[in-house]
Amino acid sequence: MTRLGDLVSPDLDDRRDTILAIPLGATEQHGPHLPLGTDTDLAVELCRRLAAARSDVLVAPPVPYGASGEHRDFAGTLSIGTPALADLIVELVRSATDTFDHVLLVSSHGGNSEAVRRAETILLAESRDVSVFHPRWDGDPHAGRPETAMMLVLSPERVRTERLAPGDTRPLADIWPTLRSGGVRAVTATGVLGDPTAATAEEGAALLDRISGELIESVALWRQPVGAGR
Repeated sequence: MTRLGDLVSPDLDDRRDTILAIPLGATEQHGPHLPLGTDTDLAVELCRRLAAARSDVLVAPPVPYGASGEHRDFAGTLSIGTPALADLIVELVRSATDTFDHVLLVSSHGGNSEAVRRAETILLAESRDVSVFHPRWDGDPHAGRPETAMMLVLSPERVRTERLAPGDTRPLADIWPTLRSGGVRAVTATGVLGDPTAATAEEGAALLDRISGELIESVALWRQPVGAGR
């Protein structure tokens, strides 16, 4: 993976047509078994896989803080809120487009969605070439089986498998009103929405392959690969 932070300024003199991929993550509780940086790790990995598939992608340092107010009652959560995140994204992309014509935002935390939408609306109105990708999966919405399975691939030594336990396993639609009004703590004492106990690395590898494939396909629809006919 070619990372922006590893380069020196003159390396970028002829890179206007490069896609700058910016991982947008979060620092928030993921139950008693997953690290606070889980969302950021996932966003970085997806960008890494995209860069491995395309020679015209450069990966920016990740944004590790997001809109995570719903997790505020759990120790370690660091949230900057939706308005601040939206402003950060707008100014970051404005700055990035001084060097790069194309900017991709890969946002792996659902709570960032509103901020990303607001920022995207402003940036597109300014005629900046920006695209957004939100990884999605079926099943447990937070710190459950899918995220645990993927972290067993990305960083198995950081998964506290001895602490795996079910959280609130009700459908998200059933708990959404309480979650919106009282945060995650109002519906689950552990911070887990779902059941991570059956997660496996094999399942995580397949899920990462699927999501990264969707990302690669999405970018191909937006920007044809280098050398492709136009």
